[in-house]
Order: sequence, then structure tokens, then C-alpha cells
Amino acid sequence: MSDLANLTVFPPRRWPEPRALLTLLKPITWFPPMWAYLCGLVASGQPFSGQWGLVLLGVVLAGPVVCGMSQAANDWCDRDVDAINEPDRPIPSGRVPGRWGLWVAVAMSALSLAIGWQLGPYGFTATCLGVLAAWAYSAEPVRLKRSGILGPGLVGLSYETLPWITGAAVLTAGAPAPEVMGIAILYGIGAHGIMTLNDFKALQGDTETGVRSLPVTLGPKRAARVACVVMAVSQVAVIALLALWDRPLHALAIAVLLTLQAVAMRVMLEDPKAKAPWYNGTGVLLYITGMMVAAFALRGLA
Repeated sequence: MSDLANLTVFPPRRWPEPRALLTLLKPITWFPPMWAYLCGLVASGQPFSGQWGLVLLGVVLAGPVVCGMSQAANDWCDRDVDAINEPDRPIPSGRVPGRWGLWVAVAMSALSLAIGWQLGPYGFTATCLGVLAAWAYSAEPVRLKRSGILGPGLVGLSYETLPWITGAAVLTAGAPAPEVMGIAILYGIGAHGIMTLNDFKALQGDTETGVRSLPVTLGPKRAARVACVVMAVSQVAVIALLALWDRPLHALAIAVLLTLQAVAMRVMLEDPKAKAPWYNGTGVLLYITGMMVAAFALRGLA
């Protein structure tokens, strides 16, 4: 009875609540792809001067537009799961009524492609891949988020690797250097661990609706250990490559950041379900700091 008393009840609406639309796009999730795009710009070795329009357009595209679209699509496709995990979310609560969530996601998909067209062939191709990945992750019949391997892997590559490569390609007006591609892919693979930790918040709903995330299939502690190993191994590979490419100071800086992450991982592994959100605010910050260190190392190579 107490749970029913505490449940927020929203009156039926015909039009979406403006604040709920912003919540639907989850601005807090925009930062990783925006940051990765900036890493790509830095790694390209090209000057920003005279190209600020491309810089700003790409940042807006990577964050509010493509990432925002992916969040709207995911919330629409996950409305039944959210009714269990987070009934106050915009769609299950009725603050974004009817099929408005779907219409917003479709409209933003079209907007993404229109903006991506302005970034040249590489930018447009990357935008197409990002839009396809967003729908493949969330929508039936593909719905890759049902897999604890493919789902987080796709999101990691979409949030980190794809915008990184796009940023480098936009400024160079060509394919990025192999070194840039390699580092971008490694950080995208490592982000699989970040996405696995993010799945902890939906553990109950995923279990009840058949989403086989790693926390569901392996249990919280084993899934957390796998996430930590994936994040660490990818960064060890980055460190090794930078050392091989005669960038010892950058390699050392990332090694220090990884050591600090290991300390945070030990704390998180004591109670993964409770402390995964804490790690996302500490260890992940160290992870993305290493991304920018690697980008400056690549800029020197270019």
C-alpha cells in the first residue's frame, strides 16, 4: 500500500510536456559522443581555425541530435521495461503521451541525416551508421540490446569509436590514419564495460522482460568483473601502442589513469549493484581523460 501511495500519478495529456521531452532525450548521455568527436578532431592533427563551423556542427550532431535521437528511440522501444524499472519516465508516466515518443525519434533521425549531409561524405556515412545502430539496438525485430555482448558492444562503438573517427575524417576530408582508427576502436571496445555497468540500473526490468544483459546472465558481481577486465585490457593495448609509437609520456599518463581506475574498480566490486553509478562518475571520468591524452599523442604522430 505504501508503494502505491508514493507512486506519482500524472493526469492524461494530449500534448507532451516540454520538460518531459527534454528528459526523453537524456542530456546527460550526450557528453560521451561529443567528447569522442572532440578527441577525433584533436587526433586529426589539423588546425581548428577557419573550420569552427564544422567543429560546432559535428559536436551538436554527435550529442543532442544523434545521441538524443537514440535515447528517444530506446525509450519508445523500452516503454514496457521502463514501466517496471522507472514508471516516472516520460513515456510510461504519460507525460509524453500516445505515439509522441516514436514521432520524436523518427523526426530526429531525419534531422540527423540532414545535418550529417553537411559534413561531407565521411560525416554523412558515419551519421547513417549511427542512426542505423540506434534503431538496431532498440527496435524489434533486431533489438540487439537483448544480448549482453552485442548490445553494449554496439553502443560502445557508436558512442566512442564512430564519433572519434568522424571528427578526424571531417577535418582531414579523408579517411583517418590507421593509428587513429586503431585507438578509436580500442576505446570503443573498452566502452563495452561502461555500458555493462550502466545495465545494472535496469536489472529487474531486464530480468522480467527477457533482456539478457550481462548483469542478468552472469549476476552482478561476475558482470562487474567482466566489465572491469574489458575496460582495463583495451587501455593496456592503447598504452602498448603509444609506447611502440614512441609516445612514452602519453603512455605513462594513461597508465597512471588506469591505476586510479583500478582503485575505483576495487571499491565498486565490493557491491557492484549499489556502486556502479558511483563508478560511472569516477572511473569513467578517468577513462575519458585517457581518451583525450591518447588523442594528443596521435596529433603528434600526425
